[in-house]
Amino acid sequence: MFKKLALSTAMALGLATGGAFAAGEGGHVEDFSFSFEGPFGTYDQAQLQRGLKIYTEVCSACHGLRYVPIRTLGSEAGPGIPEDQVRAYAEQNFEVFDEELDDYRPARPTDNFPANTSLGAPDLSLMAKARAGFHGPYGTGLNQLVNGMGGAEYIASLLTGYTGEEKEEAGTLFYENTAFPGGWISMAPPLQGEDVEFDDGHPNSLHHEAQDVSAFLMWAAEPKMMARKQAGFVGVIFLGVLSVLLYLTNKRIWRPIKHKHEEA
Repeated sequence: MFKKLALSTAMALGLATGGAFAAGEGGHVEDFSFSFEGPFGTYDQAQLQRGLKIYTEVCSACHGLRYVPIRTLGSEAGPGIPEDQVRAYAEQNFEVFDEELDDYRPARPTDNFPANTSLGAPDLSLMAKARAGFHGPYGTGLNQLVNGMGGAEYIASLLTGYTGEEKEEAGTLFYENTAFPGGWISMAPPLQGEDVEFDDGHPNSLHHEAQDVSAFLMWAAEPKMMARKQAGFVGVIFLGVLSVLLYLTNKRIWRPIKHKHEEA
């Protein structure tokens, strides 16, 4: 019975893995190292701030973040930007349509990042989450569990995976990308390296920029990740202590009965 169950489980995992690789054939995802990986990992505020700058100066031209409130940029579990700077950032970079005014006005911290539908590009609010775990490039979620590979790795690999090769099909220009399923993507390389200048003097090579903006998009998709990790850790400790107490209680309740049978 146990052997049949184990065999069935192994076959199911094998089929799932094979199907995942077939669906994403040609896609290679590099295992980047992020500070938020692992059960005790946390977001790096400086990295999130650099990623925000890359998104604002490069990515926002085509992609929106409509599910992310601007005020969350001040979160201590996120970029941790001071309140006055968040207000200035919103006013200087975005406009939103106000139904009461029936016109556009500068964005406020209480607004969400505006959507960007001008080019039909996908919204990036949940991109990292959509590409994580069982929905990611490796399908079964084992790489995310063992190696921490998930949505952030996919985005960083995509941004650094352009080979420079191009082709045109049906009037559309495609770019070869080693991370994109199928190997060809219609999005031109958004980052070239040295696209932005960081105030802290951090390196701005293509690899560093891709990693920074990927970390920011991971936070945008999972802003409560640290709180969930903490709650999970507390829950594991609680269940461990509870298990010990239940075991000792069980031993104490049944001990007189067991001894009674032994004496008999």
